[in-house]
Amino acid sequence: MRSESELEGVTLLGGSTCYARDYSPEILEKFPNKHPGNDYMVTFNCPEFTSLCPKTGQPDFAEIRINYIPDAFLVESKSLKLYLFSFRNHGDFHEDCVNIIMKDLVKLLEPKYLEAEGFFTPRGGISIYPFANYGKAGTRYAQLAENRLFAAVDRRPQPRR
Repeated sequence: MRSESELEGVTLLGGSTCYARDYSPEILEKFPNKHPGNDYMVTFNCPEFTSLCPKTGQPDFAEIRINYIPDAFLVESKSLKLYLFSFRNHGDFHEDCVNIIMKDLVKLLEPKYLEAEGFFTPRGGISIYPFANYGKAGTRYAQLAENRLFAAVDRRPQPRR
């Protein structure tokens, strides 16, 4: 069981939920990782991500996948959900959204490794699948980031035949 001091920064669980109307990185919360010496992957999948086209204001829909190898901290999942929902009225291109998510989580967690991937539904007949990642500089995770970046193309959905 976690102590009260370990849960000090976790404020959203157990209370009523208030959804942000605008992009809100400050809503993200973290808590200490009890296993920082272990390398393990944490995966989040948000199949109902929405944002707005910055030019037309039309909605964009995507599945966002986040994988990370934690170091000292883990992201609290309810805060992540509310953070991702805060993009609902945010106008940015697909590539920007994925990079913003990756950078905000790296800033919050300082993980060993983190990747964010977007599978956006087609608009105008074109699907976009941005992938952004980070590996802690000067460690083997920096090499992992480079390898995963160039392997990302192989993981994309295959075209319909």
